[in-house]
Amino acid sequence: MARTKRVTAADIIAFIETYCMVPEGRFVGRPIKLQDWQKLQLRRIYDNPHGTRRAIWSMGRKNGKTALAACLLLANICGPPASQRPNSQLYSAAQSRNQAGLVFALASKMVRMNPDLNDAILIKDTNKEMICPELGTYYRALSAEATTAFGLSPSFVLHDELGQVRGPTSRLYEALETATGAQLGPLSIILSTQAATDADLLSILIDDAQAAHDVHTVLALYTAPRDADPFDEATIRQANPAFGTFLNATEVMAMAADAKRMKSRENEYRNLILNQRVEVQSPFIQPSRWKACGGVVGDLEDAEVYGGLDLSSVNDLTALVLVGKLGDGRWHVRPTFWLPGEGLHDKAIADRTPYDVWLREGYLKTTAGPTVSYEFVAAHLKTLFDRYKGLKKIGFDRWNFVQFKPWLIKAGLSEYFIKEHFHEFGQGMASMSPALRELEELILNEKLVHGGHPVLTQCVMNTVIVKDDADNRKPSKRRSTGRIDGLVALAMAIGVAPLRGPTIDIEALIA
Repeated sequence: MARTKRVTAADIIAFIETYCMVPEGRFVGRPIKLQDWQKLQLRRIYDNPHGTRRAIWSMGRKNGKTALAACLLLANICGPPASQRPNSQLYSAAQSRNQAGLVFALASKMVRMNPDLNDAILIKDTNKEMICPELGTYYRALSAEATTAFGLSPSFVLHDELGQVRGPTSRLYEALETATGAQLGPLSIILSTQAATDADLLSILIDDAQAAHDVHTVLALYTAPRDADPFDEATIRQANPAFGTFLNATEVMAMAADAKRMKSRENEYRNLILNQRVEVQSPFIQPSRWKACGGVVGDLEDAEVYGGLDLSSVNDLTALVLVGKLGDGRWHVRPTFWLPGEGLHDKAIADRTPYDVWLREGYLKTTAGPTVSYEFVAAHLKTLFDRYKGLKKIGFDRWNFVQFKPWLIKAGLSEYFIKEHFHEFGQGMASMSPALRELEELILNEKLVHGGHPVLTQCVMNTVIVKDDADNRKPSKRRSTGRIDGLVALAMAIGVAPLRGPTIDIEALIA
């Protein structure tokens, strides 16, 4: 039997420059001529002597990575790779339906522009599908909003804008990656600007690739150094290989000028243009500062302990955070989180958050039924008061506490005990601003220890702060990027704790 010829980068480049045309923009309709940096990355994928299983391309937006992805898709539908793999399945994946449709839209425009491609490929716009009848290859665009991606067997997958995934997992990503197991030599290509934090899926994949653990993974990371002048053209070029060609240099420099002039635009600029790991929204605390406080949490049984309780209304996250100051002079944090057990899988998909993974790893608790049982939470608090004799006070939002108090009484806490140990904590600027100030100071001075608890960490990273005219602050659930209940509970715990000790009235002592 004759040995199958290996597909090389030269084969892919020849296919693209022969059949693919610029689908939109100022050069629309012209044959695509790949730039040197694009050819380099194609060689790294297809001429890798070890073979490539995963390729990650990360750069600033509008550098043509989605159009190049569409070219690769077409090559795998009817080009050299397809000839080596008849009857194969191909997919592009994104977090939203709109994003998922971008690769399909560009690829379909290229097909319709070229008579040879148009004759070879059947387009089904309604389902975002393409088929090459002669080779039996099949392509479809998928989104995280789809009901399932199981039962597939792809040989080629494009993950578009994976940086939009918050947290370490994505069901769609995992479903597609595990589905390639039946294929010989599958290829996955990830195209995205960077994620916001080190704990997000894309960041984990990039960091692993940079560590060079796997010779079958290739990485092209175009990003600006954090210590460089973010508004200098030389810095911008490091994150944008197409700068000055099909990336409009004038427009990009105008964005840089806007970000330099308006501080509120800088984070978005750093993420989308400089391809840095930065929250687009203004976060409460920088990830590096929070990460620096991730030491080992000590035992609180012999400490004075304070807490914050953020009760969910129906089926949201309920958070209880305890803090205690130990002999090292730092405040140690022990959080507990609850969600309803019923519908947890669906909620993980809807929130794009690995609740099921956290449950399995012991970072999250569930209660029976479709809502978080107040009875269950009250019973847990009773055990904590029995365990921590130094548990002095728990701050709470009065919302829902009327319904919660009877369960505390049923759990064995008296009216007097509740009055002495539960402190109403307002959620407005007056109460939250001082608490956030104290919490921020502890974090910046590394006087807080949280152990890297993933649920608490995501709540903190999700949090966006709003200010009034006097620069008072509070967390905003509406503007934040996900659930922030853990941060709210932590702020209340810090708010009721005597961080600075009692104030001594010198004049009263003299009198």
